[in-house]
Amino acid sequence: MKSYITVKDILSRKHFESSRVIAGQEGLHRQVKWVHVVEVTNIRNLLNGNELILSTGVAWKDNKDHFISVVEQLIESQAAGICIEIGTYTSWIPQEVIEIANTSQFPIILFLKQVPFVEITQDIHGLLINRQYQMISDLESYSQALNKRLLTIDNYVEILKFIRSYLQVQVMILFNNKEVQFIPEITEKEKRKLLEIIELDLATLPSYAKVPIQLLGDTYAQLVIVSEERELTEFDQLILDRTATAVAQLFLRELYVEEKQRVEATEWINGWLEGEQDEESISEYLVAHSTTKKAKGAVVCICKLDSNTAYPNSDLTYFKLYVRAIFEQQGFSLFTIEKRNSIVFIILNERKSSTWKKRMQEGIQRLLESELHLGNERAKPVIGVGKYVEELTHIYKSYQTAVETIRIQDRMSNQADSYFYDDLHIFRLISQLNRHIDLQEIVLEYLEPVITYDKKYNGKLMETLKTYLACNGSKQETAKRLYIVRQTLYHRIQKLEKLLGTDFMNHEKRLAIEFMILSFEFLVSSKQLKEKEQVF
Repeated sequence: MKSYITVKDILSRKHFESSRVIAGQEGLHRQVKWVHVVEVTNIRNLLNGNELILSTGVAWKDNKDHFISVVEQLIESQAAGICIEIGTYTSWIPQEVIEIANTSQFPIILFLKQVPFVEITQDIHGLLINRQYQMISDLESYSQALNKRLLTIDNYVEILKFIRSYLQVQVMILFNNKEVQFIPEITEKEKRKLLEIIELDLATLPSYAKVPIQLLGDTYAQLVIVSEERELTEFDQLILDRTATAVAQLFLRELYVEEKQRVEATEWINGWLEGEQDEESISEYLVAHSTTKKAKGAVVCICKLDSNTAYPNSDLTYFKLYVRAIFEQQGFSLFTIEKRNSIVFIILNERKSSTWKKRMQEGIQRLLESELHLGNERAKPVIGVGKYVEELTHIYKSYQTAVETIRIQDRMSNQADSYFYDDLHIFRLISQLNRHIDLQEIVLEYLEPVITYDKKYNGKLMETLKTYLACNGSKQETAKRLYIVRQTLYHRIQKLEKLLGTDFMNHEKRLAIEFMILSFEFLVSSKQLKEKEQVF
């Protein structure tokens, strides 16, 4: 399983039979990643770390200061050690160099007789390459064994025990809710010590490594390994990465099963949305299917999908899981049901009622900005949020208003500003009127002259009228917003007075015109104006 080579390992090779360690004995555990022959004094920028240096000493021949400089540069560059051939150019090692090496646990090895550097580099490089191949083979074997276990286990602890037994390290998993699991169990003092290392995020420690467990685009937990016996290597990190992926797959499988079970509750939730469940029945259901002790209120959110697209069941399930993950972080718990081309979420509030809307807005924004795909397209549902209700038996009211919100959303050109029923204000009234009277006829009664004029002359009178009303009759502000000169504005206002009457800014008539402009935009967005009467 050992995937790395140390200086001590190399000392057992045949070309090191006549070698002797004269300094840095405690650094023989240093990892060797490559071998270099160095015969220059300025080497600081030539190394990447963990190189074993071979040298005859010709670069610092009879110059102690140069020798000291070379050793200090090697130590600074995290070299594994230096092997020096004694005899040809170097016959002794200054005591100062030995002391520096001992202090830094930097091995200095002497070849007591001439050795072939070419054969040494070939031998060690071959050893390193073979070890890399072995590491890949070991990693593949580990992955296969791990995948077999995933088919039979149902608890992530079994996976943690597996990596523990394989690497012989301390394993920890830290969940976002601050829960921590240690494999194997250790004393409270040891736990505090390890948690301090993690809190300080001392990733530079050679005996510490961590990797996030990603679930549906978010970090669900952190998987950590620590060793007090040895330095962690690239192989350890690769094993850690594979294990984190396996744990994520297990968690996702558990969430998927939970989601499937929730789907089985569809009939009951349908009754809840229709107002058929009483308080006792709702309480019993929450006890059995939710961790929520007592909801502080609830709201229904509908995500309407493209009715012309057939979405795979797996995509819909992952979409619901993703929505759940987002809103649970915002302090909500969810019940889900699919109704025709929509997904309906009953969202229970677990935090202050005064902040529910802000948290909902943040969750919706995050959902719409995500890269989540449904079918072949990014998820872009039409979203409608109903009235917030304090009593869970009144969920049907929130559902009805969420349906109305979706109905209005379908008829509005700018949906992004109106996810909430409470924010639709006058559009709720317009929608109700449109279902019961011929709203188009009333709109044309007030605005037909302006609509006809714009269609015939491209006069932009409707835009001017809307802006003029929004600026409360301020000509200066209206001209500024429309980016036109005042003379042009005066001409347009005169034309509006001719078409609508000089009294169109009087209070009652102005209110009616403003309402008709909004109704006109509503009808245009919903494409409800009849072709034969369409005048724009």
